[in-house]
Amino acid sequence: MARHHITTTINGDEVEFACEPGQTLLEVLRTELGMTGTKNGCGSGDCGACTVIVNDRPINACLVLGVELEGAQVETIEGMAEGTELHPLQQKFLDHAALQCGICTPGILNMAKAFLAKNPDPTESEVRYGLAGNLCRCTGYDKIVRAVLDAAQEMRAPI
Repeated sequence: MARHHITTTINGDEVEFACEPGQTLLEVLRTELGMTGTKNGCGSGDCGACTVIVNDRPINACLVLGVELEGAQVETIEGMAEGTELHPLQQKFLDHAALQCGICTPGILNMAKAFLAKNPDPTESEVRYGLAGNLCRCTGYDKIVRAVLDAAQEMRAPI
């Protein structure tokens, strides 16, 4: 099968890659581009571990083909921090000990970032609903929800 040449933007940088027609975005990120922050949890779109942001919308990278990315804007966990400065969500996850094994964390952080972009002042219930598609086997979600709420408050605060 012929590989397809794709030009897209990932974390603000123009990227070109070649992929097989059936390769998922998850496979492209991890194997073709060496971006292993996006995790493979289930491979069927049920757990959210592979959540990335494409054209400002959170998607499961295991359900999208790499060939569909031509001209798209992709954000992965590798682009969340600005240099050595963590994104407020990342910092609050550390502050609240909202992670354990780390498999789900990149997907939850990306989902939370996309969620807060649309709802910068959520209630606890809205955060729980907004993150419902991201499963975590290690935590009870309370620390995750508190971290997202705390990050939302910080992100709304005037500088």
